[in-house]
Amino acid sequence: MLAVLSITIPIFLLIGVGFLAFRFRIVPPEHARALGAFVLNFALPALILRALSSHRVSEILNLRYLAGYAAASLLVFALVFTIARRARGRSRTESAIQAMGASVSNSGFIGYAVASLVLGEVAGLALSLNMIVENAIVLPLALGLAEAGRGEGATLAATIRGAALRLARNPLILSILVGLALALTGVVPPAPVARAIDMLANAAAAVALFSIGGALVGAHATGLVADVALIVAGKLVAFPLAVFCVFALVPGLDPVLRKAALVFASVPMIAVYPLFGQVYGLGRLAAGAMVAATALSFLTISTLLYFL
Repeated sequence: MLAVLSITIPIFLLIGVGFLAFRFRIVPPEHARALGAFVLNFALPALILRALSSHRVSEILNLRYLAGYAAASLLVFALVFTIARRARGRSRTESAIQAMGASVSNSGFIGYAVASLVLGEVAGLALSLNMIVENAIVLPLALGLAEAGRGEGATLAATIRGAALRLARNPLILSILVGLALALTGVVPPAPVARAIDMLANAAAAVALFSIGGALVGAHATGLVADVALIVAGKLVAFPLAVFCVFALVPGLDPVLRKAALVFASVPMIAVYPLFGQVYGLGRLAAGAMVAATALSFLTISTLLYFL
């Protein structure tokens, strides 16, 4: 158990340091979004690029892993969306945002930080594979349904096309494409470029965790307990269970990658989840869910690592 705590405690210590730094204005609150933008647009793309370019194409295009992780993500998305829509009577937009919170992990910030400590270099490969599923399948689906539910006249097909265009300009997607190209051609970046990529990639985990602490300042969800509970239960319980069950049926998969998938599934939702919530008038719900999931994930991640 001490070995597990030695992995999880540093993660949450960095989140706590970030929270205190922003709570007491050691770092101005307006800088939280800038830190997040640095990680999303520079550090994480560098991390993905480094991970992909250092693996064979056969490892990167691991169709078994991609299919399994996508199936588990979509299963949980459908489950939470249906419960929110049918059992709780929520709108299509709110149901889609709740389902997003349950089925898209904080892969780049917390997931990678935990997996790299536990599993080493394979964490970068798993991160890249997860990013493909999250950015190319689950997020477009969630945003398409959310937009379709706003009643603004746009068709679902048009909304998905718009989301696809935005994804084509996403640095994370671009880094995946460049990394695949480097792996396919065997081209190695010049030494100065490679060192710059390493420097950015090495900053990803610490800056990401620090910025998450800042994002938690002031978040609350009074009066939204049932909806928050649905999102958190979906994310921290249903998603890891779905990944475990689906991957148990996937033959010939590297056991270390199987463990990586479980680690990534057990962490809280994507760090920019409250920003997506704000776009659709659900910022308080999304922020409250992220606070609860981040706090409770200390227990779920620690429990999972104990049995890995």
